[in-house]
Amino acid sequence: METWYQTIFEILKYTIPLVVVFGFIYFILNNYLAENFKLRSLDLKLGNQNTITPIRLQAYERVIVYLERITPNNMIMRIHKTGMSSRLLHTEMVKSIRSEYEHNIAQQMYMSNASWELVKSAKEEMIKLVNAAAYKVGDNSDGLELCKVLLEITMNVDKLPTQIALDYVKKEIRQSF
Repeated sequence: METWYQTIFEILKYTIPLVVVFGFIYFILNNYLAENFKLRSLDLKLGNQNTITPIRLQAYERVIVYLERITPNNMIMRIHKTGMSSRLLHTEMVKSIRSEYEHNIAQQMYMSNASWELVKSAKEEMIKLVNAAAYKVGDNSDGLELCKVLLEITMNVDKLPTQIALDYVKKEIRQSF
């Protein structure tokens, strides 16, 4: 007749190796699944990066074009028409700066906060610059007079806000890509 010690020993003789084997299988399977998850996450990130990178570059390009377009020289060449009054030219310049900004506002999603803040600041400063020039010439002047005053003001500035923003955005692009 078997004693209860022998019965427990017989049960343990089979269950302990079984628990060790299941524990080992659990450990191996858990590590495998964790590594598999990491690899899939990395693949997903790389796939997203391949999609996002061209979009980010396009956003930077659009912002650079915007900053170039709102510099006084380029605005004058693009907006000034012979016979325009200073009031009309002033209005068109400010309208152009704001509408192009609104057209490109979604680009901030793909840029750093610092870059976008400089773009916003450049917009505001260019509006102030145009307003200051318009104030100097008055409403009844010729648009050509406004152009001259605006160019004089920009010549007295070390670096235009648009150039500061452009330099920063270009630097950020070089660092990111």
